[in-house]
Amino acid sequence: MTLALDKKTASLADLTHSWLETIGEDPHREGLLKTPQRVEKAWEYMTGGYGQVLEIVANDAVFEAEGDGMVVVKDIEFYSMCEHHMLPFFGRAHIGYIPDQKILGLSKFARITDMYSRRLQVQERITGQISAAIQELLEPKGVAVVLEGVHLCMAMRGVQKQQSSTTTSSMLGAFREDARTRAEFMENIGHRFSTR
Repeated sequence: MTLALDKKTASLADLTHSWLETIGEDPHREGLLKTPQRVEKAWEYMTGGYGQVLEIVANDAVFEAEGDGMVVVKDIEFYSMCEHHMLPFFGRAHIGYIPDQKILGLSKFARITDMYSRRLQVQERITGQISAAIQELLEPKGVAVVLEGVHLCMAMRGVQKQQSSTTTSSMLGAFREDARTRAEFMENIGHRFSTR
């Protein structure tokens, strides 16, 4: 852990202590005594994507392709924090690509999703970042990414619509240009996301 990170996390604990006082809580009561340190650790984890780099996350897991059939990895759980209200949003990511000489180890799709979602974010940006990362790593014939998410900033405050969900997509190459390819991907992933 670097000195800069130590200063950042120490200040997060201090800020949490002040925050508790500001909302009318007593940070010295038994249940809250360790809360500033817990919040510090939680936020270090939830924003860990800032300290990651795509090439390291991919970790030499790019291999020579032996075919050119569509590859789909679906139902990758993601958790993020809305940059507008700093409240959680979460859901599932579905990723597809058509190889052109290179493939990626399957677990890396989840790691790439985590790298971008563990930041202050908006769902639209994560979707585009994932597709751009796969395009950069593999230079495939096409990339498709769909995220389905539930946003607590909509469910807990404001309009308070607990049953709403948001779908975002990014289609590159063959998925953008060919309606049949896009339809095959959409059929593969289905739309059965539910929080119930």
